[in-house]
Amino acid sequence: MTTPEPQPPSPQPSVPVSKDRVYRSPAGVAGGVLLLALALWLGIDALVAGEGRTPWMALATLLFLVPLIAAYTVRPAVFADEDRLRVRNPFRVIVLPWGQVASFRSGYSNEVFTESDDKYQLWAIPVSLRGRKKAVRQEARRASGGGRGRGGVLGGLGGGGGTGSAAADGPVRAETDKVMDELRELLETRKPADGSQGEVTVRWAYEVLAPAVAGAVLLAVLLGTG
Repeated sequence: MTTPEPQPPSPQPSVPVSKDRVYRSPAGVAGGVLLLALALWLGIDALVAGEGRTPWMALATLLFLVPLIAAYTVRPAVFADEDRLRVRNPFRVIVLPWGQVASFRSGYSNEVFTESDDKYQLWAIPVSLRGRKKAVRQEARRASGGGRGRGGVLGGLGGGGGTGSAAADGPVRAETDKVMDELRELLETRKPADGSQGEVTVRWAYEVLAPAVAGAVLLAVLLGTG
């Protein structure tokens, strides 16, 4: 009697990995790129053409300023997928599983609160009071029969799942408020999911802090010995 050869296990179907929705401040990124270009232009010129202590002063200033400019303008971003929210602020990266998120609040800044009542600011999603006033005016014109507004779109936040224009019959909202509405919807639908449980983790951005501190120390030494 022939013994049947064991069959190899059938491959398990691959589980698709959800793609992050990425939110940034276009104005902040644009301003940061301009400031970085200006700082590098002036600093490199001083390094190359400067005399005496000037190149050292330029080097210390670049080490101090460039990381800080990048941290406050280009670096901030919010990443959201089906399991977690990742907040990249100037000096920290906070990973919050949806199960640990209690609420989002919007006032003069947009913030996320955890179940343990910790608060983290969303630097990448700044509140635009001007955008809110514009949305209120558009909504008032639409309510009075002056035609439909364009949803208060200010250029858009994010690159991987933006909110798009307002619904045809929905209220006109500022762009950052629409982003917060989208995050609240994700929280409502994903908070009970098994994959959305876990602990909140916070990591300091040493890649930003280390060169900035080194530049500050070098600058202080140069100024103190000058």
